[in-house]
This record gives sequence, structure tokens and C-alpha cells, in this order.
Amino acid sequence: MDLGFDEWMQYGIKKGWCGPPVCYTHDGLPMADEEMSSDDLDAFCIHIIRMYEDDQAKRQVEENHSPSTWRDIYTR
Repeated sequence: MDLGFDEWMQYGIKKGWCGPPVCYTHDGLPMADEEMSSDDLDAFCIHIIRMYEDDQAKRQVEENHSPSTWRDIYTR
């Protein structure tokens, strides 16, 4: 099965594996009430997936943010 990006995203959302893409800059970090009111934010790990506009944006982000490359166990 070869899915386009939109179909892939819709499939993951419908399966309950993730929420819809939101912008951390403009929408804020999606958190539950318990997470927001916790004094220990280190107790919660919230994964962020950066959507790239194009190959140049991907390259620039990866050059500036090393975890974007060393956490990538999926394309090695």
C-alpha cells in the first residue's frame, strides 16, 4: 500500500496513533490538564514531528537541530 502524505496522516489519526498536525508556535503544545498542571514537566515526554515545506527546509532544520538527525532511527 503506497499512501500519499494526507492519506498516511489520516490513517494514523483514525487509528488513534496521533492527533492532527498543529503548530507549536501558533497553537501551543497539545497537553492534557494533568500535564499542564504538573510541577514536574520532565515527567511527561511529548513527541513533536516537524513537517517540512521542502527539501531545503529539511536540510536547514537538520543542520540547526542535531536531535532531528540522531533521533531518526526510521530512515537509517
